[in-house]
Amino acid sequence: MPTARKRIAVSLEREIPEPEEYKNNPGQKIFGSLVFNDAAQKQYLSKDVYKKLRATTRRGEPIDASISNQVAQGLQEWALEHGVSHYTHWFIPMTGLTAEKHDSFFEPNGDGGVSVEFSGKTLIKGEPDASSFPSGGTRTTFEARGYTVWDPSSPPYIQEEVNGATLTIPTAFVSYTGEALDHKTPLLRSCETLSTQALRVLKLFGNDTATHVFTTLGPEQEYFLIDRKYYELRPDLIASGRTLFGAPPFRGQELEDHYFGAIRERILAFMMDLDRELWRLGIPAKTRHNEVAPAQFELAPMFEKSSLGADHNMIAMETMRRVALRHDLVCLLHEKPFAGINGSGKHNNWSMSTDTGENLLDPGKTPHANAQFLAFLAATFAAVDDYAELLRIAVSGPSNDHRLGANEAPPAIISVFLGEQLDDIMVQLETGQPTKSSGGGVMELGVSTLPPLNKDTTDRNRTSPFAFTGNRFEFRAVGSSAPCYWPNTVLNTIVAEKLKLLADELEKAKPGDFNKALTETLRTWVKKHKKVFFSGNNYSAEWHAESAKRGLPNLKDTVECLSAATKEAYVALFERHKVLSKIEYEARTEIGWERYVKILNIEGTATLDIGMNQILPAAFTYQKALADSINALKSAGVEPPAAQLDLLKTVANKTAALKTALDSLESDLAKSNGTDAHHQGETFRNLIIPAMLGVRTIADELEGIVEDDLWPLPKYREMLFQY
Repeated sequence: MPTARKRIAVSLEREIPEPEEYKNNPGQKIFGSLVFNDAAQKQYLSKDVYKKLRATTRRGEPIDASISNQVAQGLQEWALEHGVSHYTHWFIPMTGLTAEKHDSFFEPNGDGGVSVEFSGKTLIKGEPDASSFPSGGTRTTFEARGYTVWDPSSPPYIQEEVNGATLTIPTAFVSYTGEALDHKTPLLRSCETLSTQALRVLKLFGNDTATHVFTTLGPEQEYFLIDRKYYELRPDLIASGRTLFGAPPFRGQELEDHYFGAIRERILAFMMDLDRELWRLGIPAKTRHNEVAPAQFELAPMFEKSSLGADHNMIAMETMRRVALRHDLVCLLHEKPFAGINGSGKHNNWSMSTDTGENLLDPGKTPHANAQFLAFLAATFAAVDDYAELLRIAVSGPSNDHRLGANEAPPAIISVFLGEQLDDIMVQLETGQPTKSSGGGVMELGVSTLPPLNKDTTDRNRTSPFAFTGNRFEFRAVGSSAPCYWPNTVLNTIVAEKLKLLADELEKAKPGDFNKALTETLRTWVKKHKKVFFSGNNYSAEWHAESAKRGLPNLKDTVECLSAATKEAYVALFERHKVLSKIEYEARTEIGWERYVKILNIEGTATLDIGMNQILPAAFTYQKALADSINALKSAGVEPPAAQLDLLKTVANKTAALKTALDSLESDLAKSNGTDAHHQGETFRNLIIPAMLGVRTIADELEGIVEDDLWPLPKYREMLFQY
C-alpha cells in the first residue's frame, strides 16, 4: 500500500468560470438578488405594510404584529418564485455556530395533492428542540421547549444549493421561560440601550431630529486556504481546526512576500466565486487580498448595522467553507491553524451613527471644536478603561489563546490608540480648552509625475487592540472563528453605561452652563482614563512593564478570563441595562468553562491518538530501516560509519522520549476527568496543554529526521505553499 506521501496528488487542472458569465451578470446586477430586501418588499407588499415594516427595520420601532400575515404572504410569493421548497428559522445558539431546522412549504390538501401553508404565526415563531444546545445550567435536558423569534432587522434570504433552495429567516432564540439561549438576543438588547442613552446625550446638544442611534460593524475576516487532499490526511485539522503537530517549514513568512502579493489564479477564482455568492446574499464584500502568512487571506465588508453585520459575518463564514470545497480547497477559520506563523483575527470595526446619517465618531476637520464628537469619544475610551477586563473576557477562548499576545496580534492588555491629533487634543483638554487640531497637510513626494498626497491627521497602529482609525474604533482582539455578537454586545453595553453617566451629569447643569459642565466632565474623564492611552509598540516588553505600573489588567488566558468574569459589577451592569439577567450572564460564563474543557479534551485525545497510531509507528519503522541497513553492512563485513550509528541512536532516543511523553499525556488526561468544569479547566491549562506541547516538540523533531515518504502527515511546506 502506498505511503501517505505518495497518496497525495494535487491536480493543477481547475475549472474556472468563463469570463462571459461575469460580463452578463455583473456584481451590481446580482447584488441582493436572493434577499427579501427593500426592493423586494416594495414589490411584494402593500404600501401600508411596507411602510410599517420599514419603520421597524430602519428606525428600530416595535414590530406591528397586525402585518405579520401580509408579510408572510408576500415573502411566500417571493420565495416560491425563486424555486424555494422549504423554509427555516436561522439562529445562533451558544455553540458559536449557526443552527437551522427546515420545514416544507407544502402540506397535504386531502385530495392527493398539496397546498402551500406559510402564515404570519409561522413567520414570527418557530419551535426547535432546545434541550441539546448549551444553556449553562438554565435548562435541564428534559426541558426541551425553545422558541425562535423573527428578527425583522435582518432580512430573510434564500440559500441556493445544487438540489433546491431554502428560505432562511434570521431569528433570535429563547427558552420556554424567556432566557436568551443565543448570541443575537443580547446584542439586540444592547443596541437598544445604547440608542436610548445616546439620544439623551444628543438631545443635550440640541439634536431633536435623530430618533434612533445604531452601532455599525465592519468585521475584517482573516482565513487560511489549503488543498482539500491535504486536509483529509490531517486528522488534527479535522478534529480541532488546527495542526497539533508540524515542524516549521524551511520557508515561512520571513521574506514578507505574501502580504498583498499577486493572488494566485486558483485562489482568485475562489475569491471571485465567493464575492458573487456573498453579493447575491446582500453581503457588501469589498476587499480581498493576501495576508501576512503563506496561504492566509482576508475578506473585508463595508459597514452595516451591527446586528445585521454580525449575521452577515456568520453567513460569510459558512459561505467561505462551502465555496472553498467547490474549488477542492478547505477554508480554515481557526485563530492559529499553523504554529509559528501569523494567526487569524477578525478586526471588529465599530462606530455609532444616527438614523439621519450622522457618524457620531467622525471628528470632522476641526475635532478640537467638535464638542459632540469629543463627548462620544470620551464615553468610548472611558468605557474601555473601566471595563477592559470585560472586553478581554469577551474575546477569550481556547483558540484565541494561541493568538492574543503573540507578535502578530494585539496583546491581552487592553489599551486605546487615539493617534497624534487626538492625543494632542486630549492634552489640551486636560490642561484647558482645546484651541487647535494638529496634523494633516500635504505630502510632497519629490517626483514630478506624482500628484501631491493629502496626509492623514494621524498614523495607524496595528499593534493596538483598540485603535481609532479615522471615524471608528477597530477592536483587533476578536478571534477569526468567533461570532461578532458577544464582543459587540459588551462594547455597546459599556459605552451605553458611560453615555448614561454623561447624560446624568450634564442634565444637572443650569441653563447656560452646559458648555462649562461638558468641559469639566470631559477634563475629569481624560485625567482619570488617560492611563489607557498608548501609542507605542504594544508588543514590547517595555509596554508590559509600563502597563503594570499603570494598573491595567492583563488576563493572559481563558482560565484567567473566566475566573474574573464572575464579578458582581459585571452582572449589575448587564442587569441595569436589561441586556442580560443574572441567570443569563452566569450561564454564559458556565458555557465558557464547558467549551474550554471540551475543546482541550478533543485536542488532548487527538494528540494522543495521532501520536500513538501514526507518528510513533512511523518512527519505529524508520528506526527499523536504519537498524536493518546497519546490520546489512555488518553482514557484508563492512563497519557501519559512526554517523549512521549516531543517527540510529538519535532516532531511537527520540522515539523512546516520544513514547514516554505520550504515556504522560495519557496519564494526565485521566486526571482531568471530573464534573466541575472550573476545576477541569485549570487542570487542562496546567497539565494537558504542557503535556501536549511535550509530545509535539519531540514529534516535530522526528519529522525533521524520519524519511519523508514514511511521515504519515502532510507537512507545513506542502499545505502552505502548494496550490
